[in-house]
Amino acid sequence: MTDPSPVPASGSMPETPGARLDAARATLAALEDEGRRLQRLGLELPLARCHQQARFWRFATAMLSLDGGAALPGGRAWPAARR
Repeated sequence: MTDPSPVPASGSMPETPGARLDAARATLAALEDEGRRLQRLGLELPLARCHQQARFWRFATAMLSLDGGAALPGGRAWPAARR
C-alpha cells in the first residue's frame, strides 16, 4: 500500500501558507478515509492510531487556517509583539 499523504515522509511541509493548508487538509481527508476503511475491517488498534493522527491533523489544519492578522486593511503588517 502506498502512503496517501501529500506531506513527504521527511516531515517537511510546503513553504507557502496556502500550500501548507492544502497539504494538511489532504492529509486529514486521507486519514478520515483510512479510518472508515479500518472501521469496516474491525481493526481496533490501527483505527485508534489513525484517530490519534487525525486528531493532530485537525488541530494542525485549524492552526494553519488562522489568518493571524498577517495583513491589515491598507496593506499594513501586524505589529510585532512587544517583549
